[in-house]
Amino acid sequence: MAGLISSLLKKKSENTQDENEEMGFLDHLEELRWHVVRSILAIVVCTSLALIFQTWVFEHIIYAPKRPDFVTYRFFCNISPAVCFSPPDMQLMTRELGEQFFVGLTVCIWIGFIAAFPYVFYEFWSFIKPGLYDKEQKVANRLVGVTSMLFLVGIMFGYYVIAPFAISYLGSYTVGSEATTSPSLASYVSYLTMFCLPTGIAFELPIVIYFLAKIGIVGPKFMRAYRREAYLVILVIAAIITPPDVVTQCLVAFPVFLLYEASIYIAYRVEKDNALPPADTTLPAKS
Repeated sequence: MAGLISSLLKKKSENTQDENEEMGFLDHLEELRWHVVRSILAIVVCTSLALIFQTWVFEHIIYAPKRPDFVTYRFFCNISPAVCFSPPDMQLMTRELGEQFFVGLTVCIWIGFIAAFPYVFYEFWSFIKPGLYDKEQKVANRLVGVTSMLFLVGIMFGYYVIAPFAISYLGSYTVGSEATTSPSLASYVSYLTMFCLPTGIAFELPIVIYFLAKIGIVGPKFMRAYRREAYLVILVIAAIITPPDVVTQCLVAFPVFLLYEASIYIAYRVEKDNALPPADTTLPAKS
């Protein structure tokens, strides 16, 4: 009888432990769900604001790079007439009934995502943060701001640097007098998106290298050994996401080259920190 009671108590204890582990897992899922919900709400709010001010968004943001008075054109023209350039006169056309509606909705969603990106990334880190050590949490807190900054800087670089050169080149390129450049609204917005978003993602290279170095996948020696191959890959990707213009490709590739070199230094620092012995936290024996 005593053995039977002991067996039942042991089984009940195991069931209670399994139930607690299951509840802990469900609690994590519930927490993740609320992080996702808050992130989606932030994107919806920013998208709604962009829809409310849709006319202003298109007049002052979307259409601005195709106008001669855009800040980039004025900047180069003020430097010297030799480097002065401007976009051709292009009238955007719509060939489908709902094109303006769907393009406007798509643009506002992208702007909503870009505007809400810092908060979305903050929610992502808030979910991961409790599973990190104190030292890693301090680093993570800094990475939230750095990641958001690099993404937004990449977007601005694509908008103010790549887009004007690409629009000017593609808009003025001709294959004969019989063809005139009258792009559709969807085509123009698609190219403008292609100039900005991939650049924002490319500027996250140091953050990616930091995590890869943290888990030991890459290191500074590996990155230095394959520097030429990495530069070739960067040039190929720049050629894919930009028009067939050498100047524009170099404008995309050059900052990524600099980011790659900065990533080598980051990998070196991470490797150096990982090699440090843990601090001795034991208390000295009493005499």
